Amino acid sequence: MVATISDVARKAGVGIGTVSRVLNNSPQVSEATRQKVLKAMEELEYVPNPFARRLSLGKTLTIGAVAPFFTRPSFVERLRGVEAALADTEYDLLVYNVETPEKRDRCLKEIPGSRRIDGLLIVAFPPSDEDVERFITAGLPTVLINDSPTCLSRVMIDDVKGGAMATRHLLELGHRKIAYVSDPLTGPFDFTSSRYRYQGYRQALSEYGILFRPEYHRASEHGREQAQDMTYQLLNLEDPPTAIFAASDTQAMGVLEAARDMGLTVPADLSVIGYDDIEIAEYLRLTTIHQPLFVSGVEGVKLLLESIAASPPTPRQVLLPIELVVRDTTAPPV
Repeated sequence: MVATISDVARKAGVGIGTVSRVLNNSPQVSEATRQKVLKAMEELEYVPNPFARRLSLGKTLTIGAVAPFFTRPSFVERLRGVEAALADTEYDLLVYNVETPEKRDRCLKEIPGSRRIDGLLIVAFPPSDEDVERFITAGLPTVLINDSPTCLSRVMIDDVKGGAMATRHLLELGHRKIAYVSDPLTGPFDFTSSRYRYQGYRQALSEYGILFRPEYHRASEHGREQAQDMTYQLLNLEDPPTAIFAASDTQAMGVLEAARDMGLTVPADLSVIGYDDIEIAEYLRLTTIHQPLFVSGVEGVKLLLESIAASPPTPRQVLLPIELVVRDTTAPPV
């Protein structure tokens, strides 16, 4: 027969309220009484009812994470960090996958009033001003994991700096005909990463006195196949680039495949640099910009738990470092 909280109270010789306070780590219980209750729980093999515990705390003990396209490697790695950071806490993770703008809007509108979570992480895309106001009014602690300016706490990297860093690497190798392959710079999700990396690309070209050539920038939906098509277009230009900066490692993989299909050798005929440093980048020996994706998830959880504990929370910003990782896909032009 499964032991109940009443059984524990009876065996320990205390009231049910005292057992509840022990379960909730209340400082109002003496150490001697706490040990007596814990011993009774152990002897009865008592397993606390998680739902009752949540009710007693007035919390759901659940964290929500909203992420679009969470099968993408960079998003998966961030969510791995989130899950790892929650592993040693009492909190469960509820992931909302929003693959359309309509689903995103509905999700962000409904979450604050649902009372299903104690705090919210938003990965990669910025909420609207109306969304932010809704979170604040509902008292829902919210943390962003992206580069968008906001009054909410956020974990971010400097994508403008990263874009400039990638482009400067190619410039320092001697390349002057450098293309940029990316997602559309504007779109319904208003992702900022490709746009900010593009700004860094343009900034580095300007620093070196290189005139920007519009035909060297290609943008399409995110994916390897789309990056392949963009690369075919670039390499078939009358004056093709000698190097391509891809806004993600996934897109860089498409660039590499297109170069191979056209009989080009990387990096002798074409230098390629990516962004993110996902796991396969090392296998492909891809030169890339490393951003701490896993760590961003961990830091996001830390900020969110701080916000949940604080009343009212004070918005904080955590800027994570990025670095150039040079491997085998970049070299001076021939």
